[in-house]
Amino acid sequence: MVRRTLKKTTQHKKITDFLKKYKIPREYFAANRKMISRGVLIGLFIAFIPMPMQMAAVVAVTPFIRFNVPIAIAMCWLSNPITMPPMYYMEYLTGSFILGMEPEPVQMTLEWFKDNLSKIFIPLYVGTAFYSVFGSITAYYLVNWLWKLSVHKEKKKKTAKRK
Repeated sequence: MVRRTLKKTTQHKKITDFLKKYKIPREYFAANRKMISRGVLIGLFIAFIPMPMQMAAVVAVTPFIRFNVPIAIAMCWLSNPITMPPMYYMEYLTGSFILGMEPEPVQMTLEWFKDNLSKIFIPLYVGTAFYSVFGSITAYYLVNWLWKLSVHKEKKKKTAKRK
């Protein structure tokens, strides 16, 4: 269902006109299994990284890797001002665990972060690397599997209708 909706949406006249007007390669909006799953991979990889302008980072990657850019940007939105504190705290705790360090008790104040940034920086980015790599790769394979499952179910349904 989602697969069909994506395919119909990318072929809409307004999107086609937009792509022609700004001379954007059509492949950045392609709705096939490889492009969607790559978009999820890139978007989630960047979403887990604590940095400003994550959407700009997605766009900066486009000349080097072909993927569905709108899907990747949507995946970046998973890290928003509401989800960032729990995400980054989880990454910090995971990084502390991986490094075998005792995590600092965190206070949600700018002053605390300014004073303790040097203590939490390395565990935070070790946790970030863990979730960026394993989370995005897991999502990539999950999207691939779900896409293939959807195609298989659709084919079964069509053959059942014919009989």
